Amino acid sequence: MTSEEWGQLQGELERTVGKNNYVNWIKPLSFAGVSDGVATFHVPTNFMGTYVSDNFGELLLHQIAATGFDVRRLHFAVPRRTEPAAQRAGVADGAPAVAMAQKKPAAGLAARANNLHGAPLDARFRFETFVVGKPNELAHAAARRVAEGGPVTFNPLFLYGGVGLGKTHLMHAIAWELREKRPELTVLYLSAEQFMYRFIQALREKKMIDFKELFRSVDVLMVDDVQFIAGKDSTQDEFFHTFNALVDSHKQIIISADRSPGEIKDLEDRIRSRLQCGLVVDLHPTDYELRLGILQSKVEQHAGLYPGLQLEDGVLEFLAHRISTNVRVLEGALTRLFAFASLLQKPINLDLAQDCLADILRASERKITVEEIQRKVSEHYNIRFSDLIGPKRVRSLARPRQVAMYLSKQLTARSLPEIGRSFGGRDHTTVLHGVKRIEELRASDTQIAEDIEILRRALEA
Repeated sequence: MTSEEWGQLQGELERTVGKNNYVNWIKPLSFAGVSDGVATFHVPTNFMGTYVSDNFGELLLHQIAATGFDVRRLHFAVPRRTEPAAQRAGVADGAPAVAMAQKKPAAGLAARANNLHGAPLDARFRFETFVVGKPNELAHAAARRVAEGGPVTFNPLFLYGGVGLGKTHLMHAIAWELREKRPELTVLYLSAEQFMYRFIQALREKKMIDFKELFRSVDVLMVDDVQFIAGKDSTQDEFFHTFNALVDSHKQIIISADRSPGEIKDLEDRIRSRLQCGLVVDLHPTDYELRLGILQSKVEQHAGLYPGLQLEDGVLEFLAHRISTNVRVLEGALTRLFAFASLLQKPINLDLAQDCLADILRASERKITVEEIQRKVSEHYNIRFSDLIGPKRVRSLARPRQVAMYLSKQLTARSLPEIGRSFGGRDHTTVLHGVKRIEELRASDTQIAEDIEILRRALEA
């Protein structure tokens, strides 16, 4: 079969497979010749060759046989390029000649994934600057394990939690660690919004082959804020196929979101199922000790910028107690406080903190009431409100009552005696016992931990 005869056959194939399939998959084929019953076609990428073979191979054989040629098998090959051509195909500028010789044809595209297509990494977000505490120790340990770049033990790693709890910090830290300690791996980090934008751009520019090859050529794919693809059917479909292709190739996937896979509204069931098949880790809201540790770590950094500035006792403790919802707000408050004190040439004390951060402190005030907590807990455990605050001490009521006391202590500014009075006039020592008991159970009883998290999110919604 000559090139002219292949050209005539293409017209018949276009009528059979349709214009879109023809333009995307048949037209890029270049007929290279027939030998011993094998027809060879040159293709731009190995991925395209595999796709055409799987989806159009039988049709091609049938159409070629119908023209009278004895072709029993098809072979798709990426033509060899000279070194300059390989560079033009996408090998990173400045790459050593040895490294280029060792790379596969798709490796040039993979290098572009690292250098051109990934979101920028924040140099501040490394493992060394991540403050570890009880609420985030599991997420930190899982991130550390993945950052070693060894055999994939859980795939995907799914990190979720509220705003400002450290998800993005851990994602960046993993990427930095892998790029520095395993430079041979191709790491691509981007947001779900960027994934969606590039998918739409590829559709518009008819470059879906390049898009698919790019995302399937990486060794580690990291997607931040995946909840943004929920409800976007075409993007979810492509994400699903990308996910499966990487998992089947034993490539690592790391994903973050603001809630667990089961709680993401409008997410396709098949994607939700895939996301739940790996390790799903919750970054819990920060506790007082962790917030204080973060502030102490940041003070060391600010001390270098503001030498000689005096920080009086009690200020960090005050901030850790009053600003409890968002670590970013907490860090921003400290930055503002140091700048304010530096400009006024005053020491940082409680009075200055209250004046400088008045707006942040007002916005951070807990507005949830004890009664709201009691009613939510009653609904969650399906018990009567009057029984929850009443005198009965049976276990079916005592545990929900302790959960309500614990949440009242965590989510309101009420003192222990005030909380006790809201629970039928109980003594503050009873409230303290209940709070400590739930703190112990959270570490050992997954059901209690899950109940508290569900209730907290419902109350803060």
